[in-house]
Amino acid sequence: MARDIIFDPLLPLWAIGALAALVALLCLLAAWRGLPGWWLRMLAGAVLVVALLDPSLQTEDREPLSDILLIVVDESASQQLSDRPAQTAAALEGLLEEAEADGLDTRVARVGDGEGDEGTLAMTALSELLAEVPRDRVAGAVIVSDGQVHDAGLAPDLPAPLHLLRTGREADWDRRLIVSNAPAFAILGEEFEITLRIEDQGAVPAGLGDEAEVILAVDGGQPRSYRVPVGRDLPLPIALPHGGRNVIEFRTPEAAGELTDRNNAAVIQINGVRDRLRVLLVSGEPHPGQRTWRNLLKADAAVDLVHFTILRPPGKQDGVPVTELSLIAFPTRELFFEKIDEFDLIIFDRYQRRGILPGVYLDNVRNYVEQGGALLVAAGPDFATADSIFRSPLSEILPAVPTAIVLEEGFRPAVSDLGEKHPVTEALPDDYGADGEPWGRWFRQVQVEAAPESQVVMDGLEGEPLLILDRVKAGRVALLGSDQVWLWDRGYEGGGPQAELLRRLAHWLMQEPELEEEALTAAALGQEITVTRRTLGEAPGAVTVTAPDGTVSELVLEEELPGRFTARLTGAQQGLYRLEEGERTTVIGLGPAAPREFVETIATDAVLAGAMDATDGGRVAVEDGVPDLRPVRAGRTAAGRGWLGWTPRDAYLTADIRVLSLVPAWLFLLLAGALSTFAWLREGRR
Repeated sequence: MARDIIFDPLLPLWAIGALAALVALLCLLAAWRGLPGWWLRMLAGAVLVVALLDPSLQTEDREPLSDILLIVVDESASQQLSDRPAQTAAALEGLLEEAEADGLDTRVARVGDGEGDEGTLAMTALSELLAEVPRDRVAGAVIVSDGQVHDAGLAPDLPAPLHLLRTGREADWDRRLIVSNAPAFAILGEEFEITLRIEDQGAVPAGLGDEAEVILAVDGGQPRSYRVPVGRDLPLPIALPHGGRNVIEFRTPEAAGELTDRNNAAVIQINGVRDRLRVLLVSGEPHPGQRTWRNLLKADAAVDLVHFTILRPPGKQDGVPVTELSLIAFPTRELFFEKIDEFDLIIFDRYQRRGILPGVYLDNVRNYVEQGGALLVAAGPDFATADSIFRSPLSEILPAVPTAIVLEEGFRPAVSDLGEKHPVTEALPDDYGADGEPWGRWFRQVQVEAAPESQVVMDGLEGEPLLILDRVKAGRVALLGSDQVWLWDRGYEGGGPQAELLRRLAHWLMQEPELEEEALTAAALGQEITVTRRTLGEAPGAVTVTAPDGTVSELVLEEELPGRFTARLTGAQQGLYRLEEGERTTVIGLGPAAPREFVETIATDAVLAGAMDATDGGRVAVEDGVPDLRPVRAGRTAAGRGWLGWTPRDAYLTADIRVLSLVPAWLFLLLAGALSTFAWLREGRR
């Protein structure tokens, strides 16, 4: 219960003030004139002014409300290290018992890892708690954490002390691997630098040495080891081994006694791109498809094209001087002997032996392919003649043998059963042709017999091999058994996907990873990993997945397209995932190079110091025991050795209000009249 004197003026305050001023003025005038009853008149006026203010006694029946203690429990990844989960549980249990003993209500919020890589958002959780309870009941707030809070700058304006109950131990130490200066893209064949750094944090034990081992592996392949000085940046030159995505893992072995090895590894993903695609196109007898090849290759700004067309054989006797046969001399030695290794792809388009290229140069082409080069032969009728390019050293690497028969009849190219699975020809667009047919017709094909080990991915007339692929040692070869792909480019009978087909074919020849026919790949979108297994054979087995923390699970693949099997999983952790299926392995990294929760793992008070000092709060280490809770007045120090303070808020709920006038109106009038009468009598007697 509470009682207060209140006023309920009968007139506006300005009118009562004016009346009081008038009374005072008249009384002062009476005093100046020497009237002995002036003070009685002043009292009578004061009584009337008070009567107009209507003083009353207000009585409230109050129900006291308990004070509230806000508790934020950090359950992020860094809080799962060592014995911190047990410390957190003990601290929370002790706080709840202390709060109950002091009659405090509690509100508890648990904070995990933020979405993506936001880290520990303890202040956001505290703000949400504060918004859910009456502000005048909040007696204090406690954060149970290792102190590594990533939104400390968003601390709410608390009306009571903020405390940190810190987990972790003074003897904790940790080693961290940092990778910086890593680009998103890099040019194949060119070295670039990334920066490595090893940092030791916390109570580092003596005798660890000034260097640490760093192990580097690309796409889960053969690891390489380096010695890196601790506490210093080390520039490391790297060259990407292949185009497309390269997953590079850096790892330093776990040292004895360190807090965790989760930050001993870092994963970066760099896309390898070719600076310029160098293509050598050698055309034989001019034909309508020659411009198709040239336009296709010149349309790509990233392609450096060297194109030579042989219009006239050297043995032709027409009286034209040799100096007038071409603008420049055909640099056969330079192209096929000195600089052949600089080309990414060599194309022979309807080329036949005419004495232009000696056998030794074609033998160089064969060696170029066997050492990792790419060769595409677009065959016309010339391939079936005695002067065929097959009748040269290239016969050892070509994937088919000509039968000397040229089939000249309309046919529609079709993808073979094997081609339905091969990445070069799978799911080619089929919305080109007219009259309900997928593609337009071609009218000429060279009959060939494909080698047993080759891959026939497209068929032509009566099922004859049309597009044959083969691997030759470290290189690759393709044979297109027709010179009429240009009909698709011209849109004859609706045309066909010649640009897409030739683009895939060129990239497969240059060994782009996304077009490997036997491959295990993974792609990440957010925390979801899509696993794809390509194969030309039977259905593969389950994929073994090793998570960053070492847990192993199996993933069953389902056929999405012929030869392509996929599955999806959601990665609960950030870091490197290893996937294995038979002899195929790959890796995929989720999240940044180093997850934020493991950048700093040593418990600290420094991050929250500003927010705690602003509210006179304190910090206590859980390893020293759960502190007592004590009530302290507002503005006083709210923490000490072994205790944390809370501010009593004296909040209440008003159940009933009663208002009673202190003096009845008639008594005010009687008192004012009596005082006025006494003043008159005193002055009249004078």
